[in-house]
Amino acid sequence: MELFDKYTEKNKIENENNKNVETNEPGWDAITELCDRVYPNQKDPKHYGTLVSWELGGNDPLQGISVYDGGDYWHFITYGLSELFEKKSNIKEVSGYGMEFTLKLKKDNYENEESEIQCICGILQSIARITFTKGELFNVYEYLYTGQTEGIDCNRKSNITGFITVPDDKFHEIDTPNGKVCFVEFVGVTDSELKAILNKQISVKELYEKIESDVTNYNRKSVI
Repeated sequence: MELFDKYTEKNKIENENNKNVETNEPGWDAITELCDRVYPNQKDPKHYGTLVSWELGGNDPLQGISVYDGGDYWHFITYGLSELFEKKSNIKEVSGYGMEFTLKLKKDNYENEESEIQCICGILQSIARITFTKGELFNVYEYLYTGQTEGIDCNRKSNITGFITVPDDKFHEIDTPNGKVCFVEFVGVTDSELKAILNKQISVKELYEKIESDVTNYNRKSVI
């Protein structure tokens, strides 16, 4: 199974139809309250959840992903890498893995925009699966390279094949009743850009400065 397997229709739970009945719990509420501050006029964003939870043997570790309209991009925010409900870990200062993921996908002339949104949800689930199965934490100014040369979009034709991580300029670290949560934003980059990082020709931070945007743009040309 490739890291960037697609998020299929059967995995989708949208808006209020099947949202987790426990979304009034403290960890979940703390993230939602931050979302409400960033996007005060969007009380009912797109929301994608899982049919079978990870604890019950499901394949998707994230409880859900909300997608907000950022104007010229879609802003994805995950729920599930931090402790959303009752506190279970022994580290009081940190909620779960201490992080959630975000991503901004540029709106474009997509053949099927909804499919592209679901595709990103599947990618975020796949990255979260690395943390849940291997215990790997993601910090800012790191990169994610799998050797994949096909695009990560639905049709696998884009220039974007992997990611770097940066601080999300809209979602800052928060204190929740279950501990601290930081938000790690994934930004799509090209194969040549990733190889330049691997070959130590450029650092992640330097590459980010050259790209000059934290919005993943499938049609962006490589800056390397």
